[in-house]
Amino acid sequence: MFRRGCGLEFLLVLCGLEFSWSCPHHCICYTAPSTVSCQAHNFLSVPDGIPPDSERIFLQNNKIHRLLQGHFSSNTVTLWIYSNNITYIDPSTFRGFTLLEELDLGDNRHLRSLAEDTFHGLIKLNALHLYRCGLSSLPDNIFRGLRNLQYLYLQDNHLKNLQDDTFMDLHNLSHLFLHGNRLWSLNQNSFRGLRALDRLLLHQNQIEWVDNLAFHDLKSLTTLYLFNNSLTELSGQCLDMLPALEYLRLNDNPWSCDCKALSLWEWLKRFRGSTSSVGCQMPDYMGGKDLKELRREDFPNCSPTVSNSESRAQTNNLSGTVNPSMNRGVAAGSGGQTNIAHPSRPGRPRTCTKPRNRGSKEKGDNEVHHSKEVMADKEDSSPNFTEGGKHDHTSPDGTVTRRKHKCTPRTTVRPPSGVQQVNNNAAPSKSLLHFRALIVALIATNTEYILR
Repeated sequence: MFRRGCGLEFLLVLCGLEFSWSCPHHCICYTAPSTVSCQAHNFLSVPDGIPPDSERIFLQNNKIHRLLQGHFSSNTVTLWIYSNNITYIDPSTFRGFTLLEELDLGDNRHLRSLAEDTFHGLIKLNALHLYRCGLSSLPDNIFRGLRNLQYLYLQDNHLKNLQDDTFMDLHNLSHLFLHGNRLWSLNQNSFRGLRALDRLLLHQNQIEWVDNLAFHDLKSLTTLYLFNNSLTELSGQCLDMLPALEYLRLNDNPWSCDCKALSLWEWLKRFRGSTSSVGCQMPDYMGGKDLKELRREDFPNCSPTVSNSESRAQTNNLSGTVNPSMNRGVAAGSGGQTNIAHPSRPGRPRTCTKPRNRGSKEKGDNEVHHSKEVMADKEDSSPNFTEGGKHDHTSPDGTVTRRKHKCTPRTTVRPPSGVQQVNNNAAPSKSLLHFRALIVALIATNTEYILR
């Protein structure tokens, strides 16, 4: 790392780089974009002399204790202050920062609490890092107005519960990381408003109970991690709320494989995505078995009508709370159209096209640790992950009927309106007959000419 001095200034000029002459001691400053890098210098406070036009400020791996109003200017676009000793953030620190897109406050383990209005007004914020900050609760409305936020990192804190509508304003949030906390329940409105959410990581918590309507707004969710919790049961009707789900992780929970597991077993038999194992711990005679591998005969004293009646009752309750289209499995499609998911086949419909790379985005210089964080989450959550459950139908005895042709459409594919359909049994049209007559005449003329 170069230190500021004449030699460095001369070197930057030789390299064709513009140098900012106002720069804090022990820091590196340059423009295009205007950047201040003061990382890993054991600063106890934010250094003086940061140019007011700085767009990117890197202060990670120091020993900064407090963030106060005036430490940074409203021109800041990227601000990294992770891995410091921050214990207090003045609620006015980021006031007026309408250009801020990425704020990394992660790994400040003594922070522990935040004021309700700490992030208010950050209308362009795209990524917010609050991992390993010792947070035990989130104030009401702390994320109010963050409508452009796409990545929210809250993992490895001490959160015990989520207040209703905590994420209500996060209409564009695609990734929510909550693993490694102390959550013990998921309520009906814990995730209300997250209609664009693609990935929800809840593993390594203490979750014992999930409300049947906890996921009612997550119509775009493709990835759900619930492994390594304290779940003994989970209603299949709860998972029916996730029409786009592709990847589900349920392993390392103390599952009870009695009659309460019947609705989950039925859902898993219908699911066409990828699932982990679901190891049974109770009752004793089921210990060590995988719920996915059980047959209907393994539930001899369980009436299927119990699960069905419960599902109908919950659906009726849902109609007063959620958009009725969710009950019919309606998922938004392109062009304002809707795709009606088959009620007995949860999961995203498979097609013969190449799957798109979900959650990918162009990585800039300042987003490298985004991908590292995501990759670490994926690697940390991969035990016993199988590609099972890709079948379409289960007979009453529990046997699986697989499709011989995976890309065969399940329904008749019709051309768009206004396009004439081909009828193989219909007589040739007049235009086709005229065309054939013309060809015959031309052939006859050419033949006569040759014979002459």
